[in-house]
Amino acid sequence: MKIFRMLSRSIRDAFKSVFRNFSLSLASISCITITLIIVAVSVIASFNVENFTKKIESDLTIVAFMDNDSTEEDIEKMKKSLEGIKNIDTFTYEDKKQVKEDMSKESEVFKAVMDGWEDEENPLRDTFQIKVKDIEKISKTADTIKKLDKVAVVRYGEGLVERLVKAFSSIEKAAYGVVIALIIVTVFLIINTIKLTIYSRQREISIMRLVGASNFSIKTPFIIEGMILGLIGSIIPVILTTFGYLKFYEHFDGYLFTRLIELIKPEPFMYQAAGIVVLIGILVGMIGSASAVRKYLKI
Repeated sequence: MKIFRMLSRSIRDAFKSVFRNFSLSLASISCITITLIIVAVSVIASFNVENFTKKIESDLTIVAFMDNDSTEEDIEKMKKSLEGIKNIDTFTYEDKKQVKEDMSKESEVFKAVMDGWEDEENPLRDTFQIKVKDIEKISKTADTIKKLDKVAVVRYGEGLVERLVKAFSSIEKAAYGVVIALIIVTVFLIINTIKLTIYSRQREISIMRLVGASNFSIKTPFIIEGMILGLIGSIIPVILTTFGYLKFYEHFDGYLFTRLIELIKPEPFMYQAAGIVVLIGILVGMIGSASAVRKYLKI
């Protein structure tokens, strides 16, 4: 029961300190709000870039075209060879008749041309559409497939694929780097704000020490105060980014520039992003306060 009474008193003192040192608290909350807005935008961007990358990776397909003289035995041999390649996740086979039907459905022009082809006149090739497990190894996998018997041509968008994946990976890393840097900046701001608060309360702290107050009872209100500042500072960023993302999503109809770059649907994504921002705000407030107390009170 004693610990609960102590925590209750610490929470009460923390709230009193926030309002008693209102100018310092307001400065700290303002700094936290500004940095958390940028953190929130960076978090949303990071998740969306990761989503873009995963979508591109899931849609990437290696297409292997077989020789025109391939027999059913050659096709079966090809299937067994593909099953033995470690980086291949799944593959599907289409004979040239099925390829013709699929292409005819995609375009009226193709249909008009291909309807005049008899089966024996069909110049298209039997194909294998192949999905890989690790996109970074797609080039090596394609080279391995090229060497298989009766494979005429292998295509997967070579060159462009590597550049896209590399670009999205760089953007994703940069976004995470910005988030980490801003969190460090926020912690630093809170440390300095709490330091000023501690300095203004040196007399009070000295009296608490003289009457035998424990380190825990001295430190806890400051730590809770930092958590409160972080929580309050996260409210505006959550509101702005939530409604901002909803408007952004609706304006672009869920896509950015092209259907390939699909934005994450607002629900439940925005609730998760809001939770992350609030958690970051509380944690950096707590860490900043704890660090300030440890460094400047020497307790």
